[in-house]
Amino acid sequence: MQRQQQTAISSVGPSTGSRSPVMTRNGIVCSVSPLAASAGVRVLQEGGNAFDAAIAVAAAEAVTLPPMCGIGGEVFALLYQASTGKLHGLTGSGRAPQAATRDYFMGKGYSKMPPHGPLTPAVPGEVHAWQTILDNFGTRSLASLMEPAIDLAENGFPIASRISTFYTSYIDKLREYPSTVARLTRNGQPFQAGDVLVQADLARSLKRIAENGPREFYEGALAKELASAIQAAGGLITTDDLARHDSVLYDDPPSVTYRGHTVATNALPSQGLLILELLNIMEGFDLAGMGHNSADAIHAVAEAKKLAFADRLAYVGDAEFVATPLDALLSKEFAAERRRNIDMKHASKQVTAGALPETDGDTSYFCVVDAQGNAVSFIHSLSMYFGSGFIAGDTGILLNDRVGRGFYLDEGHPNVVAPGKRTINTIQTWMALKDGVPVLLGGTPGGDRQPPWNAQIISNVLDFGMGVQEAAEAPRWNHFPGSDPATVEQPYQLKLEDGVAQETVAELERRGHSIVPMSAGETPGAVQLIAIDPVTGVRTGGSDPRADGYPVAH
Repeated sequence: MQRQQQTAISSVGPSTGSRSPVMTRNGIVCSVSPLAASAGVRVLQEGGNAFDAAIAVAAAEAVTLPPMCGIGGEVFALLYQASTGKLHGLTGSGRAPQAATRDYFMGKGYSKMPPHGPLTPAVPGEVHAWQTILDNFGTRSLASLMEPAIDLAENGFPIASRISTFYTSYIDKLREYPSTVARLTRNGQPFQAGDVLVQADLARSLKRIAENGPREFYEGALAKELASAIQAAGGLITTDDLARHDSVLYDDPPSVTYRGHTVATNALPSQGLLILELLNIMEGFDLAGMGHNSADAIHAVAEAKKLAFADRLAYVGDAEFVATPLDALLSKEFAAERRRNIDMKHASKQVTAGALPETDGDTSYFCVVDAQGNAVSFIHSLSMYFGSGFIAGDTGILLNDRVGRGFYLDEGHPNVVAPGKRTINTIQTWMALKDGVPVLLGGTPGGDRQPPWNAQIISNVLDFGMGVQEAAEAPRWNHFPGSDPATVEQPYQLKLEDGVAQETVAELERRGHSIVPMSAGETPGAVQLIAIDPVTGVRTGGSDPRADGYPVAH
């Protein structure tokens, strides 16, 4: 018999974390970059809405967070418009170049896709996504919202302490291409915390986009420079590939119910559906009765994660190329069948995809809520840290590596590389709604770790009654591998953060989990959360102390 589950969100919660939550009845921005959050709040203070502020934050983060995101990357977002009461989704990920065929890569001697370098970028979707959001929901010009980002690139900014560690950890990647060495290292040595990073070439590219609009990036002189630099380095993206790019804005993002709330996420090609399948499986367990981060709770959700990823690998691909049985995968009936595969006493060593009924058919996350109730859950990424590692010539633009990290070369695989195809994408956002109105929104960077981390955060609030700051700070775990073609065949590991009780660790090992502590250099996420009290109108922000950001309110 399950106990009564949490049906109301405690936005504040007990003050057990290292920080207090930030509360306001006006606008609030939660970002891993304090400089970017400040840019967004200034927009709100000057009368802009949450959608305007989101673009200012995204542009500033594209400058201040080179390990995570940039205008050479991609976007997914959820956008709630208070005036209409409607939730929209946005896909701003790019397609593979027209020359990116399986035969091409096999002919080059690859058995798996190359992980970085000029062959690995998808067409960048970030800039196009900004304009799409503004065209449909914004009140300010793109040029005005890019001003803080241009200033940060042109005049420089001090590198924050936690983000600085990636310049050291990935220095070999940054040294691989002369164009990158010249712009993201200090004469070949890693930048340190407090060093001022000036990106003059990037500033010039941003100015050209501000002056001429996104067409400059996709069809103008900047597009020609990008394509020329990529091809000169051995890459595949052409001016035609750039000109073909489009963003997709859609209604009714996929959702499931969980503990009396509707939880929505991004549509394909985002793998946000994994959060939803996980929540469906989790809903059949009395997690609150098991206890937070108990052996039973961790075991149940880790086993559910294995099942969800097996289904993702077997069935999910770009909807334009692969018929994905989304309704079946997200049904409560399918979740119940998958749940029956979980042995609460033993960890599974290998799982297979579920049988479907017949049918017809490292990254940065931030969130913004304004005083009117508009809400934006936004994630953008270069894929792996520093993306492809390749800056395109003198543009200052660091390119993503989504083609290399997301596609397979296995013939018949749902994610086999193909011209113009979008890979299933690890990045995702989510919102929890009550009676059709957002009450909680959040997310985190982390690649394939995002679905279990996001599910843990949602559970922290809805199962265990935590406030947003406590939920962001609570110890997390990750289960490896996920969907990365480079590692997907490796043995299972359950990676635990410090703070999980030793007796819990021992019990999980007894059940057959291979326990690995999270290493010092491994990112345990950078959760940002906003709770909205529908009665008082109070917005409460929580920000992960594992990263550099803070909630900023007005």
